[in-house]
Amino acid sequence: MKYFEANFDGLVGPTHNYAGLSVGNVASLSNANNTSSPKQAAKQGLQKMKALHDLGLVQGVLAPQERPDVYTLRRLGFTGSDSDIITSAAKQAPAVFRAVCSASSMWTANAATISPSADTADNKVHFTPANLTNKFHRSLEPQTTGRILQAMFADPKHFAHHQHLPDNDHFGDEGAANHTRLCSDYGKKGVELFVFGRYAFDQSKAAPKRFPARHTLEACEAVARLHGLSNDHVVYMQQNPDVIDQGVFHNDVIAVGNQNVLFYHQQAFVDSQQKLAELKRKFGNDSELFLIEVSDKEVSVQEAINTYLFNTQVITLANGEMAIIAPTECQDSPTVSRYLADLTTRGTPIKKVHYYDVKQSMRNGGGPACLRLRVALSEQERQAVNQHVLLNETLFTTLNQWVDKHYRDQISEADLADPQLLAESRSALDELTQILNLGSVYPFQR
Repeated sequence: MKYFEANFDGLVGPTHNYAGLSVGNVASLSNANNTSSPKQAAKQGLQKMKALHDLGLVQGVLAPQERPDVYTLRRLGFTGSDSDIITSAAKQAPAVFRAVCSASSMWTANAATISPSADTADNKVHFTPANLTNKFHRSLEPQTTGRILQAMFADPKHFAHHQHLPDNDHFGDEGAANHTRLCSDYGKKGVELFVFGRYAFDQSKAAPKRFPARHTLEACEAVARLHGLSNDHVVYMQQNPDVIDQGVFHNDVIAVGNQNVLFYHQQAFVDSQQKLAELKRKFGNDSELFLIEVSDKEVSVQEAINTYLFNTQVITLANGEMAIIAPTECQDSPTVSRYLADLTTRGTPIKKVHYYDVKQSMRNGGGPACLRLRVALSEQERQAVNQHVLLNETLFTTLNQWVDKHYRDQISEADLADPQLLAESRSALDELTQILNLGSVYPFQR
């Protein structure tokens, strides 16, 4: 049976804005309060999806969240009509209001952790939405994310869905942004690499001092248990606290993997040599495993953050070669573009680099890898996926027309307080759920 990895990219939501909500994310903070372009952002995302589809990959679409989140504002004591609540919250609690307007669900690498059927005890694909407890604006996402994923992967014969972990920092879970699966082939049992920032129950262990470590070891272990993974095929690695303090808020800003390739920076992990040796041992035939380490001398941590060198996608093409999907910021950096050009000649599986413009996402702190959720599937499992969410020429055209119809060209912070924006967003999402055949996944529909 044929196996492959599908990418499900997040559609950028109608309230895409630059509120600078993500402490520890340098790009997010440095662009705070700039005017955003929701229509351009959504179209840049769709163009990237189409490009990967044209390269022969299975590409899907993951719907955004309903924003502004007036239901959360009601829980926080605001009353009256939806319009009254928006007006009151924007005046009385502007920081809270900005948070409930966030379009951060576009970064679907944080939506969930997924284990393919080849790895799990019951031979089903397992999904656990991330609780994202470290950031208030993202902690509002898990329930709707879970409903959307269940509408996309509905067949219980093939798919198993779990509730997100308890909403507490001890089980802080940032999803697939801190998870990489390595394997010789997508259909064979692999090694699932879970990366965490801190130990929740052991204060004596190393932890960052400047920026928060959002993901805990205990969350990683819980997801591995929920998914029925064998300890012989799981590796837990701690992210280097020093690089977190430099702005590496997720592992996918300092490392990325695909099949038998792990591409990472020299400073990415704690106890690198010991943990990489464990990875090799559990992978099995370590002669097939390519560990591509980028040294400080080749690319500094700061340059990697500025260009999102590691927040790229490493994909397998139809001919079996691998390619890197990189933002144009990598191309614009002499250091990084030179490194990537040289990398394709080094005899690793990575033979090509493709550059794409995702600047609207980059300015808010997310590169190509942030925009996609990876799901390894068999052909049979793909047939069980909701076919309306899989990209083709017709859906690409339809979604572009949908964006043109519903999205604003620009949004400033002041625009978020316009009650009409909520009406526009709900109208857009109501139509989207019909296009993608999702049913009533949003609170306003239920």
